[in-house]
Amino acid sequence: MPRISRYYALLFLLPILTGIHKPQAQSWKLVWNDEFNYNGLPDSTKWNYDVGGDGWGNNELECYTSNRIENAVVENGNLVIQLVKERWQNSNYTSARLVTKGKGDWQYGRIEVRARLPKGLGTWPAIWMLGSTTPMKWPDDGEIDIMEHVGFDPGFIHGSIHCKKYNHIIHTQKTAILQVPDCMNDFHVYALEWNADSLSIWVDQKKYFSFTNEHTGYDAWPFNQRMHLLLNIAYGGNWGGAHGLDDSILPQKMLVDYVRVYQWK
Repeated sequence: MPRISRYYALLFLLPILTGIHKPQAQSWKLVWNDEFNYNGLPDSTKWNYDVGGDGWGNNELECYTSNRIENAVVENGNLVIQLVKERWQNSNYTSARLVTKGKGDWQYGRIEVRARLPKGLGTWPAIWMLGSTTPMKWPDDGEIDIMEHVGFDPGFIHGSIHCKKYNHIIHTQKTAILQVPDCMNDFHVYALEWNADSLSIWVDQKKYFSFTNEHTGYDAWPFNQRMHLLLNIAYGGNWGGAHGLDDSILPQKMLVDYVRVYQWK
């Protein structure tokens, strides 16, 4: 093969071999977004709250609140989700879990969240999606974890899916890990690309997780329905608290620069 041909062939193959990928803007249409270019509480036309402190199935310690600037506020161009040590109802900690259900539910596309993560033992921030069925049955109706980070393992990002066939309760979950050493100090883009046949999870331009539709039914692929986005910081719990807690690091914040949802033109 002539040298010039080998050069262009390498340029073509490099993204495939390395997993590096830059989405082609002309292929996508922006259908939903929040740029957080305002101040005050999160936009109520786009965000709801999950509220309560019952452990959320994981023995978490925080109580999620709603419409409290102490736990969720937009300022300086960012959504700030804050985990605070304070007595609230039956919990010693408060946080926020923002959800788009009923105000942003999508079937397929590209979901992007640019965020800077909290740090410290016990923290467990997440950017994730759940099926928008009502009532939602877990894990049958599907969960996609675009980003999870646990404070006892700093700088390692986890991406996963859960469904009836594949989930952590029965130790069959599909998951992957990517090292992002500065994720607690700098912003990164956490993204999901999702269609009827497969889904993939990215940090910036690096794909680190993919899952393919087996075409064996809903137990293995509930991801053909509308899903919604969740943003939160949990504290403690079965995973987040597996190596203990460090209250001295509180409060902790997750900053979100923007959320953008694209679908194919």
